[in-house]
This record gives sequence, structure tokens and C-alpha cells, in this order.
Amino acid sequence: MTRPYQMVPYALGTADGQRTLGFLFTVTGAEKTVVCLMHPREMAITHYLVPFILDAGCACWVQGPRSIGNDLRLEHEIALFDVAAGMSHLRELGYARIVLLGNSGGAGLYTFYNQQALTPRELRIARTPGGRPTNLGELHMPEADGIILVSPHPGQGKLLMSGLDPSVVDEDDPMRTDPSLDPFSAANGFDAASGRGQYAPAFVQRYRQAQAERVARIDARARQMLRAKHEARQRLKAGSGADEDRRLAAHAPVFEVWRTDADLRSWDISLDPSDRKTGSLWGKDPFVSNWGSVGFARVVTPESWLSTWSGLASNAALDKTLGAVHQPTLLLEYTGDQCTFPADIEAIYRQIPSEHKRHIRVRGNHHGMALGRDEEPGQQIAGRHIVAWLRETMV
Repeated sequence: MTRPYQMVPYALGTADGQRTLGFLFTVTGAEKTVVCLMHPREMAITHYLVPFILDAGCACWVQGPRSIGNDLRLEHEIALFDVAAGMSHLRELGYARIVLLGNSGGAGLYTFYNQQALTPRELRIARTPGGRPTNLGELHMPEADGIILVSPHPGQGKLLMSGLDPSVVDEDDPMRTDPSLDPFSAANGFDAASGRGQYAPAFVQRYRQAQAERVARIDARARQMLRAKHEARQRLKAGSGADEDRRLAAHAPVFEVWRTDADLRSWDISLDPSDRKTGSLWGKDPFVSNWGSVGFARVVTPESWLSTWSGLASNAALDKTLGAVHQPTLLLEYTGDQCTFPADIEAIYRQIPSEHKRHIRVRGNHHGMALGRDEEPGQQIAGRHIVAWLRETMV
């Protein structure tokens, strides 16, 4: 993009009394369509697609969540209040069309918002998976006019469940394992010298079942923490509580989830083959990424685990939200993605009921970087596809 643009920051109040920050990019100031970019835990003000959106003749709204860079307490039901504040602001500014562009984890947030916005108020989700009242029935949620999904994964909980190491048998001691489920042992098909795996179909099936079982165990642990807190509060309310109940009722528990980078597809690329390279988003060495301190959902609250990171309990899973997507929709897949895989994308596209949907494949990794030294970055190709789709559909 070579044309000059303007960027105006806005600090918006949400309906539940919090604050969210957004930046509006325009070229002429007369744009009728605005494209929104948002992630549930990141501020993407320098997102590579902003210039392309402006080139298409649209304004671009880049919004941050209330807690940028910190998802410790992220509950997706509450994050919808942040999205709604941005949507209401854009309607008040007079934009005739609003397009939601969900990139990676932004897809789960925006499709969840879209589902709830199109649900009658009295039927919206009343409580988070952790039991907190959502008050979504009272929230003004302007509707979107179009959807763009770029390298979407099936939802943060589904993503984590596919990468969770099921060999862990004790959440308080991640070194205690079931060797028969260890994804990085030679006995189960991993070659440490090459850093690659070759897993038998029976092991893959048993492994995936065990992943779901570990999620269910963590769900039960989170619910027990919340139940203990609730029961202590009930005893205090009834006048029968002790000092221990006062401490328990006030306590906000936090716990760790270890070994979350063990998706078999990352190390055995013959499973759901694509243009991707061996390794995950976190690197090529699973003995660093799976045992290390950096990773998805490493530290959570019971509420954030159940709402965001549980592949069983989270409401922000695309297989639960895509059925509401009736707007024109563009789905962009990066063919070398190490985070979302061809079968995931095929399922996502199949679940979109819109009569006006398009699926485009572009060579690139999860972030649209070039797969080869002499290749054009996928970001550029994807950007041009978005420009063409916006001009055809929304401008």
C-alpha cells in the first residue's frame, strides 16, 4: 500500500464496566465497509492484512482484548463484551457493512460472537462453563455482514486437546507418565535422532482417546475447585461457615497444565499430509516445547480452563459456532500450516452453512510466511485474495 492513511485510537467502555482498546485505520474517511481484526489475547495492530484491507477500499478496525497478552482469566463468554463494544462503536460511526476477520484464535472468538449475536436474547448462553452468569441476554450485539477466516483452527480448546500429551498421569507431577502413551519414545514410533515420528494407526487412535480422557480429568479438577469455593460461600451465607470457609471462599485458584505440545501430526507429517515442515508452532524439538515453560494454557484458572482451553467444555469451538454463519464467507487456508491441518480446514468449510462461501488455499505457514527461500510470502497472496473478495462482495 502506498496511499497515506489515518489511524485513530479509541478507548471503549464495555457493557460490564471494563475497557477495551481499538484502532481505526482509514484512507478517505468515506469508507462504507469496515473489516475487524481481533484476537482474544493479543493486540494485532501491526497485522499484515491491514494494508490490503485499506487497498480494498475498506476501513480497518484492529481491537485488543481487555487483558492484552494475558489469558490467565480469559473466559470467551465475557470476551464477547469486548467484541460487542467494538461492533457498537463502528455502527455508531455509520459503517453500513462490518466484516469480521478471524485469524487463528480470532476465528473462534468471532464465530462465537456471531453465533450469540444471531441467537435470540433469551436463548443466549446464560452461564460460562465455570458457572459464572454471562448476562449475554442483556448485551447489545450488532450483527456482522460478512466473515473472513484466515488459518483458523477448530477453537483454542480443540487445538489444545489435539496437542495435549496424554501420557501424563499426574497433573501435579508432569514427569509421571504412562510409557505406553509417550509420543516421543522409540517404542511408540519416535526417532529422536531425526526428530520425526512414524506412528501406527492403532497407537494414533488410542492416543487421541487418551487425550480426551486427560481433558476430562482436568475438567473434573477445575469443577471440583469451583464447587469447593461455592460450597464454602454457601456455608458462610447460611451462617455456619468457619475461618477455613472464609479463606476458601475468597481464594482464586490457579493451576498449571504441562506438556501441551504433543500433536502427533506435528512430528509425523504423513498424518493428514500437507506442505508443512516437521515440528509445531513452538519449534522442532519436542523435548524443549513439550516439557518447557512456554506453551498454550500453561497457567490457567478453573474458569479460563473450562471456557477457553477445554476441548470438551468450551463454547468457543468452531464445531459449535459455525452453524450460525449464514453471511458471505471467505476461508483462507495456508497449506504449510503447523497449527491447523487439512482435515480441520475441510471440516470447518463443510460446517459453514452459508450459500456464499469460498475456500482458497495459499502456500505458507500458519503466519503466512514463505515455505521456500525463493517463494513469495503467502501473506501477500492471501492479501490479494482478500482484496478481490472484499471488492466483489462488500464494497
